[in-house]
Amino acid sequence: MLLLVWLLRDYWSPIESRLNATTTRENLMRELPASSSGLGQRHRLSYQKWVSILAQEAKVVADKPPQHLNILAGDSLSLWFPPDLLPLGKSWLNQGISGEVSAGLLRRLDLFDRTHPETIFVMIGINDLIRGVSDEDILWSYRLIVRRLRRVHPQAQIVVQSILPHGGEESTWEGRDRLLAIPADRIRSLNQELERIAQEENAKYFDLYPLFTDDRGNLRLELTTDGLHLSRQGYLVWRSALILYSQTQLQPPTPNASLPRRPAP
Repeated sequence: MLLLVWLLRDYWSPIESRLNATTTRENLMRELPASSSGLGQRHRLSYQKWVSILAQEAKVVADKPPQHLNILAGDSLSLWFPPDLLPLGKSWLNQGISGEVSAGLLRRLDLFDRTHPETIFVMIGINDLIRGVSDEDILWSYRLIVRRLRRVHPQAQIVVQSILPHGGEESTWEGRDRLLAIPADRIRSLNQELERIAQEENAKYFDLYPLFTDDRGNLRLELTTDGLHLSRQGYLVWRSALILYSQTQLQPPTPNASLPRRPAP
């Protein structure tokens, strides 16, 4: 199956090429000191600055709706998805924020209320675990996220993506001790509950967890940069899985289904 995933051809495209240059995150980051560069530059942005950037990008998409819009909603794992690796043939709006938790995502879903997505991919939860949020609170926030997305975007397919594993003892992330305090079986249990919530709330469940785990239940070293964030190889796996999942599990869109209907004359 994995071989089939890797052999699939690309057929989607990122949204960033459609955004006005004055509203893209790259242009906004020029406000930062010139001594910054790459990810270090982006990490200088505050949470509220990211909210402002995402709001502007969502407004561009709402004002000029693209064909076949897909949305990534979540934390840094979604945020750092390389635009050139997003599957081709669809437009992508990235609504990820570094360090985001489930309650934070719930509060800012209104940023893209006016958009008309075909599919919304949600991945959130690892930062909740790092910060000591209880399983009950994570699951309740997740249920509210799915319910709100279903109410505001009734025509969209809502896809709950599993929480990914962490690197365990091999992690080099600065918060390594907090990662080690999260047992692998807790993540697996939460994912089982997320699947149940998706079924109960008329959403889809996309189980990425098995693709990223080694035989100890940890995040595979070649797929991560530090035991928490993904390497380019990790995003290639995610991308290939997205292609296969969309081909086999999602309903094909009807023509112009993602665009607002014009009023009758």
